[in-house]
Amino acid sequence: MGNLSPRIVYMGTPEFAVAPLEKLVQDNYNIVGVVTVPDKPSGRGLKLNQSAVKQYAMEHLVPEGVKLMQPVSLKDEQFLEELRSLDADMFIVVAFRMLPEVVWGMPPMGTFNLHGSLLPLYRGAAPINWAIIKGEKKSGVTTFLIDKEIDTGNILMQRECPIGERENIGSLYDRLMGIGAELVVETVEGLKAGVLVPKPQEGKITGAPKLNKELGRIKWGMKDPDQPGSSCAQLIDRLVRGLSPYPAATAAMGDGEKTFEFKVFECSLVKAEASPCDKPSGTISSDNRSYIHIHCADGSVLSLDEIQMAGKKRMKTKDFLLGFRDIEKYRFF
Repeated sequence: MGNLSPRIVYMGTPEFAVAPLEKLVQDNYNIVGVVTVPDKPSGRGLKLNQSAVKQYAMEHLVPEGVKLMQPVSLKDEQFLEELRSLDADMFIVVAFRMLPEVVWGMPPMGTFNLHGSLLPLYRGAAPINWAIIKGEKKSGVTTFLIDKEIDTGNILMQRECPIGERENIGSLYDRLMGIGAELVVETVEGLKAGVLVPKPQEGKITGAPKLNKELGRIKWGMKDPDQPGSSCAQLIDRLVRGLSPYPAATAAMGDGEKTFEFKVFECSLVKAEASPCDKPSGTISSDNRSYIHIHCADGSVLSLDEIQMAGKKRMKTKDFLLGFRDIEKYRFF
């Protein structure tokens, strides 16, 4: 490892947090410690699952003598003593946990966070998803100084990123991850040179709450007061793209006796605008060979293009229909 100042402790958990850490290492910054979450049991065998940041640190940093910490509590005195002993100049936080003041107030150059939105837009746990779900035309990343509240600190730097018309969370996540890695390095350089002037967050404030199963459930009559000019099909399309490929929007189809659960990964607009319609919400139109069209409550129509039925593999609609006949006798609900 290089010995360039400042001395940095890096805190993060998922893949999104690996790219900035990797960039710092590649550019020879002085990482003296890495903090991530404890290993968690998962899967049928309850095997301990390591965070993406830990996996990277174990391969690239721990062998070089960098301290890896996985505290259960960020207020644990032993952890705090270990943190102090590293004598870090700054802490960098990416997709981690809310820090107590005893932690973020520790380094003399401050603690800054990388967030996946143009703050104060989309404060919260899932900013990239919500930008697509809400039909935004652009997103971006922000570095800001951490304070006592979540995502409210003074802004250091921002970078904008356009959202493609058909973009999903997978592609936008990857692009913002790369942009964010560059911005973290630029922020470190700016703080080191003393040229950054922290600015209060100004403008419209929106939230980006944690995703859950109910949010991801497709409702064929859905409305959104934040998008009053959008049809039901347009709202569903944005929901699908905002959750694809993970965790994926879900839908259910049945005939009164059988029910089939689906994940929806890709869809498209057949009739984008709302219009008078005499078909009940969730009605299916199909040639049983190449397409599945779903009629929404407001008369707009959506095509399911790539789906996964529970217990089956993910596939294009035309491949699904090879093994599923008479689909029009069912209805989505």
